[in-house]
Amino acid sequence: MPQPLALQEKNNIWKVIAASSVGTLIEWYDFYIFGSLAPIIASQFFPKSNPTAALLSTLATFAAGFIVRPFGALVFGRLGDIVGRKYTFLLTLILMGGSTFAIGLIPGYDKIGFFAPLLILLLRLIQGLALGGEYGGAATYVAEHAPPERRGFYTSWIQTTATLGLLLSLGIILLTRSSLDKNSTISIQKFEDWGWRIPFWLSIVLVGLSVYIRLKMKESPLFSRIKSEGKTSVNPLKESFTHKSNLKMVLLALFGAVMGQGVVWYTGQFYAQTFLENVCRIDFGQTRTILIWAIVLATPFFILFGHWSDKAGRKWIMMAGMLLAVICYRPIYHQMLSVSDLRDKSKIPELTTVNRYNIPIRDKGYTLINMNSLVHYDNGIIENEVRKDTLFNKSGMMGKGIGKKSKIVPQNIYWQLVLLLFIQIMFVTMVYGPIAAFLVEMFPTRIRYTSMSLPYHIGNGVFGGLTPFIALLLTTIYTNDPLVGLWYPIGVAAACLVIGTLYVSNKIDPNVND
Repeated sequence: MPQPLALQEKNNIWKVIAASSVGTLIEWYDFYIFGSLAPIIASQFFPKSNPTAALLSTLATFAAGFIVRPFGALVFGRLGDIVGRKYTFLLTLILMGGSTFAIGLIPGYDKIGFFAPLLILLLRLIQGLALGGEYGGAATYVAEHAPPERRGFYTSWIQTTATLGLLLSLGIILLTRSSLDKNSTISIQKFEDWGWRIPFWLSIVLVGLSVYIRLKMKESPLFSRIKSEGKTSVNPLKESFTHKSNLKMVLLALFGAVMGQGVVWYTGQFYAQTFLENVCRIDFGQTRTILIWAIVLATPFFILFGHWSDKAGRKWIMMAGMLLAVICYRPIYHQMLSVSDLRDKSKIPELTTVNRYNIPIRDKGYTLINMNSLVHYDNGIIENEVRKDTLFNKSGMMGKGIGKKSKIVPQNIYWQLVLLLFIQIMFVTMVYGPIAAFLVEMFPTRIRYTSMSLPYHIGNGVFGGLTPFIALLLTTIYTNDPLVGLWYPIGVAAACLVIGTLYVSNKIDPNVND
């Protein structure tokens, strides 16, 4: 018995969302494993003589992928408005997956010298160009299948893919690391030497699956209609950016919404991770599980705020998210630094010294933290000789060790940090959940891919993508204030909040541009 027409349409939109979301999630996964592995990539592809400079160089390479995203938006946006949505973001997926896989094959700096960082930069630029064409295509494709009155709800599922892509990258990294370390007494040496490449190699399998799914998709009905009527744009770039009325909307989208959304997104999910690891000095694995928990708990709110925006309008939900970020960032990060500081001397027992290793320990109960494993001390006897370590007792309290310091925080502090990151990602869901529907409704179908992609990728790729790099750079200049890096996202979000409040409308008719 054939299904009723309404049920067929409902099933169809969920198939569209699933196909678009899987591909977009994988593209974000490809893009973010680079950032998640930044400290290891720094040691592999840049000179090791200055670790801080190497990390800054890696973050700059990471940021370069964001900076070229607007160029990808122009190239693939034009293609999408002329040829169609389906084949354009199929091409971007292949480019992204191929360049990610290739990063996992490049020899390190110790083998090919400066060619290593140059090749990494080249592939990172290809990634950025591909991502510049992916998001606009996926969001447009879903929006043009969705009924206008539910566009915020349906497009919000696409909005979860960026966060879920980050979650997938973190999960695969931790799974790979633990699998390699299972039988290793010197923990993550294998992972640092070559195991970090595995998440990059896995990309090719995920991309193959997504290409298969996307080949079965049909073209957007709205684009198919205007194409059959001969109403597609001959020159989407010219029509988008030289027509005064449309250019005004592009600028309003950028400076009144996406610029602030971009810095809130990257502060809550990337700078927070960098801050926990490099400023709070929390262990590599624990930092990532804290972020994973926060992401898992907050992700449903993308859907909630997207759905709410169908009823209340997109603007004020996004503006509220920016306002909360501006007000709360410094108190939140101050609290993160405070609760993770385990140097309360009243809680640290008297330490004695093992002369052979010159590491202070007590008789029992201490654990030596290497980046790979936990090496236990019992009765003053060291079970394994390792380097670059720091000493902690069972409560996570730190004694002075030698070399790099990182710490395992106790459970009560761990969950406080999860809560603090969850709050930040809640701000992300408020600004990001409604943004796709907001952008789609600002521009006509014939130039939508091009017009919405450019402000989105400037706001996220340039303003947002530079957040970790600029924030870390500020902390190296103004060393007395560990929170100085926050002034960049706070300043950008505050400027966007003012412009958006004054000039962006909350009453865009969802049917007006279709």
